[in-house]
Amino acid sequence: MLRIATVSALAVFLVAGIGPATAAAEGVSLDGAGLSLLWGLPFAGMLLSIALMPLLAGHFWHHHYGKVALFWALALLVPFVAIYGAGLAVHEVAHAALLEYIPFIILLFTLFTISGGILLTGNLHGSPGVNTAILAIGTVLASLIGTTGASMVLIRPLLRANDDRRYNVHTVVFFIFLVSNIGGSLTPLGDPPLFLGFLKGVSFFWTTEHLFHDTVVVAGILLVVFYLLDRHFYAKEDGLTHLNDPTPDTPDAIPIGLQGIRNLPLLAGVIGAILLSALWKPGISFDILGTEVPLPSIARDVIMLGLAGISLAITPAFIRERNGFDWEPIREVAKLFAAIFLTIIPVIAILKAGSAGALASLVDLVTDADGEPINAGYFWLTGLLSAFLDNAPTYLVFFNLAGGDAVDLMDVHAVTLEAISAGAVFMGALTYIGNAPNFMVLAIAKSRGVKMPSFFGYMAWSGVFLLPCFALITWLYFL
Repeated sequence: MLRIATVSALAVFLVAGIGPATAAAEGVSLDGAGLSLLWGLPFAGMLLSIALMPLLAGHFWHHHYGKVALFWALALLVPFVAIYGAGLAVHEVAHAALLEYIPFIILLFTLFTISGGILLTGNLHGSPGVNTAILAIGTVLASLIGTTGASMVLIRPLLRANDDRRYNVHTVVFFIFLVSNIGGSLTPLGDPPLFLGFLKGVSFFWTTEHLFHDTVVVAGILLVVFYLLDRHFYAKEDGLTHLNDPTPDTPDAIPIGLQGIRNLPLLAGVIGAILLSALWKPGISFDILGTEVPLPSIARDVIMLGLAGISLAITPAFIRERNGFDWEPIREVAKLFAAIFLTIIPVIAILKAGSAGALASLVDLVTDADGEPINAGYFWLTGLLSAFLDNAPTYLVFFNLAGGDAVDLMDVHAVTLEAISAGAVFMGALTYIGNAPNFMVLAIAKSRGVKMPSFFGYMAWSGVFLLPCFALITWLYFL
């Protein structure tokens, strides 16, 4: 926990320590219209490091990924301070840390901690039917307790169910597709972009109503494809020597059940804290390094950290031990995403500049000659950028580009908002970095001995199975 807190605050205090420029930062923001695409190089370097270093220098990466992340963060921060001054740097980094990164990592840490105290007991057998059922349950659960919560609750039982199978990579890949991403599309609790839309005025059940058919089509196709694929691999194992089962059936085996149920009210508490921060409007905020932080947001984060602490205190140690629980997955996510949130600052600023920025050619793809939105363009551009940028700020960029009026977007331009929402949530599954649970699932699977594909190898999987689904719903709903 101490390391995570340190990483969470690192970006802010690095800049704050450069000089007493806090007052100068107030009211100042970065103008993306004047930025060159060269400012995106540290972000590109961070992405390429995540993609290539585990493949080319796996031992070094495993032991020093935090140092690599810090290198790219400083590669942006040092020239930024030299050119624009410490005042603007304080403002931008504090804004990203206090309003985006810290709440983001606190939510993930809390869900990771609480869900790690819930143990599905019994020795499930990873047959095609059982695996498909787990994926289907997780897809539904993701909109109720979030993609992170559902992923952390179910990934370990899924891995245990398949720990005696030779072919299990596809199971984890489809788990990321469905549980860590697509399943979170039906409520603001499911995925951070939809929660930001809720904070902007989109009604709670709007996404349930308008993204239901998109989700059913994509999830239905993927579940059928997975079942057929898993049957194929299951049949191939009949003629092979079986692996030693790390969790064999025994006469005194624990029956299938659920332990750690005292953590379930804590998950409900997380949902309550999120809703509280959205619905409670006391009009009180605090100026921290030039960034206004609302009291409800602070209360939400404090409550969630308290719930994580309660989970650690009330959960018997043997439950986490049997879950194979350790802090490395959340530690890796915290360090890598700290650098991502920092290096992404100029990229998001350029996108916010719209037609006046260096990425004007991309922004123009979403508006026709009459000024009307091109829904297919919104879906694909929001989605593809969400696969490599953080999907929450990317959602906000295109939400604002489409007018930023929640009432208008829910009514007159409902299809446009549907396209933005679906793109941000669905296409987070295209890469390991598209959504935070992707990386956490990857780390847990690798720690259990699953030979997961490389960054580009995973993109090959997602390209084959996801892009045709996205093309289909484009034809059905956005043209």
